[in-house]
Amino acid sequence: MQITVCSEAPNFRAAAVMANGEIKEEFQLSDYRGKYVVLFFYPLDFTFVCPSEIIAQITG
Repeated sequence: MQITVCSEAPNFRAAAVMANGEIKEEFQLSDYRGKYVVLFFYPLDFTFVCPSEIIAQITG
């Protein structure tokens, strides 16, 4: 499946870490329809992802 910029993301369910630090075991994208959502994906735990880039996403 290819997703392009400005296209609607498909619905999915997954565990997620929310902005307030809460770990939500059953996050479902469709629950946030009509709201602004930032989806942040990273390759894998303990791999080379710059921590300062992740923190910048959180602090905006």
